[in-house]
Amino acid sequence: MKRSDIFTIVGVIVFLSPFFIFDSVYEFYNDWNRSNPMSMAFLKFAILATFGEVLGLRIKTGKYSAPGFGLFPRAVIWGFLGMWIAAAMGVFRSGVPAFMDKFTVFNGMLVAMSGDFTAMKLLGAFFISVMMNTSFAPVFMTLHKITDTHITNNGGKIGCLLKPIPIRKTIISLNWDVQWNFVFKKTIPFFWIPAHTLTFILPTHMQVLFAALLGVALGVILSIAALKSKA
Repeated sequence: MKRSDIFTIVGVIVFLSPFFIFDSVYEFYNDWNRSNPMSMAFLKFAILATFGEVLGLRIKTGKYSAPGFGLFPRAVIWGFLGMWIAAAMGVFRSGVPAFMDKFTVFNGMLVAMSGDFTAMKLLGAFFISVMMNTSFAPVFMTLHKITDTHITNNGGKIGCLLKPIPIRKTIISLNWDVQWNFVFKKTIPFFWIPAHTLTFILPTHMQVLFAALLGVALGVILSIAALKSKA
């Protein structure tokens, strides 16, 4: 373990400990989360998902920073993507159970999703996850890859946030073999669907936070995908 790893672990502990030590900090977080859900989604993903990408960089290069990585642009883009994810989660969380509730065999699913854990709630969470990950997720993953490529192509400079993304050129340059055969075909059914099933079982106010924490896992997944691309 390198010294930078120790500093990172200590930094994470220092950052998270106030939420467990001081009730006032945790209560402030909950109050702000209830009254400003979208701004909190921005902050959660800007911090946690970007941290996941930093961990991914550590896996790929052995370092937590690199020239052209673009930490600030990545955090800003992750913040806006996080707001999009939070909105999508709300739509699927409400819409899928309401639709499934129309079928006799799944009657009661909408009510079950707001109650304690039951087999019906587990089934509902699974259906929500499947629908979200087979429709929204591929579009989101592709857009994220496009923005990630745009940041890299601009040397990680803050100015890239103000430049239009050459979508056609960027899409053509993507490694679609890895995007399809690894990111879509493997991570969606074997990681994201089970992970988001667990997400939608959790209380509503914890779901976006847990999804943002999954962004840490996403950083590791993206680093593996990048290594596969080079291979």
